[in-house]
Amino acid sequence: MAGCIEFSGISKLFPGVRALADVSFRADSGQVLALLGENGAGKSTLLKILSGDVKPDGGRISIDGAEQSFQSPTDALRAGISVIYQERQLVPAGSVAENIFAGDLPGRSGVVDYKALYEQTAEIIGKFGLDIDPDEPVGRLPIARQQMVEIMKAYRRDSAIIAFDEPTASLTDSEISILFRLINELKESGKIIIYVSHRLSEIFQISDKITVLKDGCLVTTLETARTDEAELIRAMVGRDLGDTYAKLSRNDRLGDTLLEVRDLETEDVHGVSFTLRRGEVLGFAGLIGAGRTEVMRAIFGADRILSGAVVFDGREGGFKSPKEAIDAGVALCPEDRKEQGLVLFRSIRDNITMPVLQKLKRLLFLDKRAGHKLAQSAIARYDIRTPSADKAVVELSGGNQQKVILGRWTSDMMDTKLLILDEPTKGIDVGTKAEVYQIICDFAKQGIGVIFISSELTEVINVADRILVMKGGRITGELTRAEATEENVLALAMKDV
Repeated sequence: MAGCIEFSGISKLFPGVRALADVSFRADSGQVLALLGENGAGKSTLLKILSGDVKPDGGRISIDGAEQSFQSPTDALRAGISVIYQERQLVPAGSVAENIFAGDLPGRSGVVDYKALYEQTAEIIGKFGLDIDPDEPVGRLPIARQQMVEIMKAYRRDSAIIAFDEPTASLTDSEISILFRLINELKESGKIIIYVSHRLSEIFQISDKITVLKDGCLVTTLETARTDEAELIRAMVGRDLGDTYAKLSRNDRLGDTLLEVRDLETEDVHGVSFTLRRGEVLGFAGLIGAGRTEVMRAIFGADRILSGAVVFDGREGGFKSPKEAIDAGVALCPEDRKEQGLVLFRSIRDNITMPVLQKLKRLLFLDKRAGHKLAQSAIARYDIRTPSADKAVVELSGGNQQKVILGRWTSDMMDTKLLILDEPTKGIDVGTKAEVYQIICDFAKQGIGVIFISSELTEVINVADRILVMKGGRITGELTRAEATEENVLALAMKDV
């Protein structure tokens, strides 16, 4: 069992970007070290170096004093290192069992022993206390369960060093409790745990020490028990954010009804009815799988409506496709940015200008100068960490990818009337979150209707004007901001329907 891992003078330069500069710290066995920093601070690059995905330009990694040299992820695995990335590394068509035991399927002479495979998988699933079929194709599972499969895959390897990159971004509260229980067990068994998260409450709950990065440089390492949120935020962003929600400049003039949904029925949604006024921020809360995303997909024309009515801006009949919705002024920032929100191997500019290509046409050609200006405006507004608008989105950190989606749907050329935000702050640091909250309020001031879905109860309670709570594809209650507390929202989220 490894006693410690040391990072000494780690540096990495990508074209036009200094990702890491002379970063040094250590993590010890039997402890959880949290890595904290804004988007683009270098956390993901550091984990990719640890996993053997990326080679550093300078510095070294040592385990118990022995210098390591990883030429590939396989080398890191052999050294007892597992990294659980924020973006899932799964084979959608493969079963849960095949993904958990990928690269190490039980059997002989190339013949898989499926009985042993499913028995061993069921044992691991039981350890996690989850109701998952080992034979179920991973692609059919909800995003939260896919993330748990990713975690089980790393758990099965029994690595001495385990790094978690935003592991709870898609998980329910009950699944987070399971994960934290297992992390504590791993810690007690002497494992070295490195934990990356933007959720400060989790950092204080699970970590022993906190290393803060900013702009690729080490800022400080603190003992968790001897610091507080204010000190961490100052270390991360260089300023005191104060009470983020109290500082919001909100819209206080609501317009007429922009959207009316009556008795909406899809395969996953049942009898959903609500209205949204121009300039209103309407929050949707509920546990993972409550049906919030499915309602929005139906409104956006992505899922078929079986019955019911959707009336938007005086138009009745709903949308037959996302293109119809976009043309009418509806924008959707989806929950799963990797699968549904981005063209990963295209540039930032291409992703941001995608919905407005017709507006950028000049005769038979695209106005590249106007497209570049549009992309640069979004980069500046959201502080997207990139050397240029030509950088491929796949090369950005998860938080910066999320900012690209926000930049696309809130660009100056979008005639947006309804903005649907499904988990828009997932993977975004605390400083940018505060900016996103104000941007939401600014859009409401312009008379745009905003639907805001979030699994973080604190933010949906404090940002939305009104909150609808869902469970099992149905609305279980409605609360004003004044009425909303975490207890009230959770009571409705668990109400029998």
